Amino acid sequence: MSGPESPRTSRAPEVSGEPEAPPAESEEAPTPTHVRAPARLSWQKLTIVPAMLVVLLLATWLWFQQADLDAVSENALSNGQVSQALWEHIELTAISTFFVLIIAIPLGILLTRRAFRKATPVAMAFANMGQATPAIGLLALLVIWLGIGRRAALIGMIAYAVLPVLSNTMAGIQANDPTMLEAARGIGMSPLGVLSRVELPLAVPLILAGVRTALVLNVGTATLAVFGGGGGLGVLITAGITNQRMPVLVLGSILTVALALLVDWLASLAEVLLRPRGLDL
Repeated sequence: MSGPESPRTSRAPEVSGEPEAPPAESEEAPTPTHVRAPARLSWQKLTIVPAMLVVLLLATWLWFQQADLDAVSENALSNGQVSQALWEHIELTAISTFFVLIIAIPLGILLTRRAFRKATPVAMAFANMGQATPAIGLLALLVIWLGIGRRAALIGMIAYAVLPVLSNTMAGIQANDPTMLEAARGIGMSPLGVLSRVELPLAVPLILAGVRTALVLNVGTATLAVFGGGGGLGVLITAGITNQRMPVLVLGSILTVALALLVDWLASLAEVLLRPRGLDL
């Protein structure tokens, strides 16, 4: 006969040198989704202002259809004078803004260089003087000096709109991170390469904001060009005031407002499209 059975002893589990694997999860881990960058131009930016301009111009046209125009008003608005005044206004704005850009942006870049920083107070004083002077007074002085004509009007508009572009160009370049500039120099970039590939691209948003401001300023200042013989929509506005003809005054004023809104809208689109893509994040 065999002896009594010994009680069973539980064996301790063997401990391996490797840690146990965690239990597998029943649900699969979510896969990362691609995050889309925000659209550079939304449908609101593309449609709201043009829709407002269409409504404004359509309401003006409907008002003129039922307005009772006398001989003086019809004479002021006939023979293509409205389209001629509008085209002259656009020309004055475009030409003056072009010269503002080719003067203010290079000058702003130059004044941020170490060799020319001492001239900054003098240049800013002249730019501030040009905008601080009342536009009609500045135009009158230029007419006395240069005579009646478009040249006096253009010089006055340029002097009046230089400051925003000049100050924004300098502010945009001076706001760049010095460590980023040092890194660009450290990889062997020349001073011109640092300026063209690092400093100016980073300053583009501020420069474009200054250009946008200058454009709107020039549209408004161009209405005063009529006092110097420069033409523009100011012809309709002054004709409506001097002859006390409300339809002529209203048309000149509404076209000026519509042109300013259109220019500001186009400049806002350019501000978005020309902004370096790396700055959108």
